[in-house]
Amino acid sequence: MAEPQPRTLPEDRQPVIIAARRTPICRAHGALKSLHAHELLSPVLRALLGGTGVAPASVADVVIGNAVGGGGNVARLAALEAGLPVSVPGLTVDRQCGSGLDAIVLASSLVAAGGSGLYLAGGVESISTAPLRARRNSDGAPEFFSRAQFAPQGLGDPDMGSAAENVAARFGISRERQDELALRSHRRALASAAAGVFDGEIVPLAGVSGVSGPGGARTVSADDGPRRGLTGAVLARFPPAFAAGGTVTAGNSCFDADAAAAVVITSVQRARELGARDGLLVRGTDTAGVDPQLLGIGAAVSAERLLERCGITAAALGLVEFNEAFASQTLACLDRLGIPADRANLDGGALALGHAYGASGAVLVTRLLAQARRSPVEGQLALALISIAGGMGTAALLEYRSLS
Repeated sequence: MAEPQPRTLPEDRQPVIIAARRTPICRAHGALKSLHAHELLSPVLRALLGGTGVAPASVADVVIGNAVGGGGNVARLAALEAGLPVSVPGLTVDRQCGSGLDAIVLASSLVAAGGSGLYLAGGVESISTAPLRARRNSDGAPEFFSRAQFAPQGLGDPDMGSAAENVAARFGISRERQDELALRSHRRALASAAAGVFDGEIVPLAGVSGVSGPGGARTVSADDGPRRGLTGAVLARFPPAFAAGGTVTAGNSCFDADAAAAVVITSVQRARELGARDGLLVRGTDTAGVDPQLLGIGAAVSAERLLERCGITAAALGLVEFNEAFASQTLACLDRLGIPADRANLDGGALALGHAYGASGAVLVTRLLAQARRSPVEGQLALALISIAGGMGTAALLEYRSLS
C-alpha cells in the first residue's frame, strides 16, 4: 500500500525553499570572534540574492532567528547591511535553539497564507560578541547572569547539560552509544569536508580580523569543529561533565559556535517565474511543548505529531537532520521516532560542527537542500527537527521537487 502524501497547496500558496546558504561554522571566540551577528548574516543574504537573481526590492520581509544577541532587530540591521533597500522590513524571532528553524516556519506560513511574497529567512548567532547579561538588584546594582530563565522554578529549569543527563537516564541512553554517535558525527563531517560536500553552501567570510596566520585579516571558508584525531579511546577518557557518575561528557556534547544560515522561500508559482529548477516544498510544521526537565525530547514530540498529521511514517523519510546538541537527546529522539541513528545527519551534525544557537535550525534546512540536490529523488521526504530550551521542539517536513 502506498504511503499517504501530505496535501499539496495551490501553486500560488505552496511554500518552497529554492536556495540556502550558510557561513562557516566556527568555534565561539575563535576564527569569527571579531564579527557581530549582522556582519555574519549580511554576506549570506547577499549571496542568496546574487545566486538566485532576486531583485532586492522584491523581498517581502527578512525573518531571522537569534537567541543571545543584544536585541535591536538584527534582521533589519543585517538586511540594510546587505544592501537591501530601506523599503524591505525585517523581523527577529527568538525561540532559543529553535529560532532559525522557526523563522523559516514563520516565513512558510506567510507564503501559505496567500501573500505570494518572497522571503529571506534563517538564523544567526555570534556567541563571541553576545552582550554580558545583568539584572538590577533592589538597590539598583547589576547582578550578572549567564543565561535567561526558561521555566518557572516549580517546574524545574535545568541547565542544558543537566537536562541532557535527565534524558539519558530517563530513556536509557548509554555512554557507549553517546560516544559512538559523537565519533560518527566527526568522521562524517571530516569525510564530507574532504569531498567538498560543504563548498557549495558555505559563504566565505572575507577580511576577518584577529585570526591566526600571516597578513592579519584573511578569509574564513571552512568549518573548524571536526576533530581529525578523535577516536573511541579518546572519547572514553572524557569525564562526566554535568553530574557525578553521569554519561554526558564534553566529548559527546556539542560546542558553542558562531554562524549564520538563511534560505529563500516563496511560492511554487513565484519560484517558477524566477526560473528555479527545484526546491524543498514545506509540507507541514509543528512545535510542541514538553517537560522542561526533559527538554531534549521536544523534537521527537513535535515530529511525532507532524508525521501523524501528514499521514507519514518515519520509514518514508529519505533525509533527516537533527540538531545534535547532545548525543543523549539525539539518540532518545531518534529512538522514539523509530529512525536508526545512522540514517540522520549524513554529513555530521552539531557534535562535530558546533551549535550556533539561533542559526542551528536554519543550518539543518541548508543541509537538507544540499543533500537533496546532491542525490535528487523526486518526491523524497526530508525532516528537520530541533529540541529547544525551556521544554519545546520544532519539526518541519519537506519534500524535494523539480520545478521545471
